[in-house]
Amino acid sequence: MDSVEISLKRLASAVEALEWATDLRMRHDEARASTQEEFALMQDDRSRLAVELDAAVDRSRVLESANAEAAKRLARAAQTVERVLGRLAPDSED
Repeated sequence: MDSVEISLKRLASAVEALEWATDLRMRHDEARASTQEEFALMQDDRSRLAVELDAAVDRSRVLESANAEAAKRLARAAQTVERVLGRLAPDSED
């Protein structure tokens, strides 16, 4: 073999190694991009869920407040009914 053939084989081998490294890098970059997209989607979901949770907590607080107010009103109504019934009840002393 002469030195030109050896140099061509080495060049071909170097080009093949470069193509392999380039292909590997492209696959790595694609995988990284897809991972970053997935992470971005997860962050969007997290943000959306945080907003929904805040809204649900706020609604729960409003419902608890309304429930407490309704309980107070029912208690007052029950007291009023008891007073009215007490006035209408015949005296037990008669």
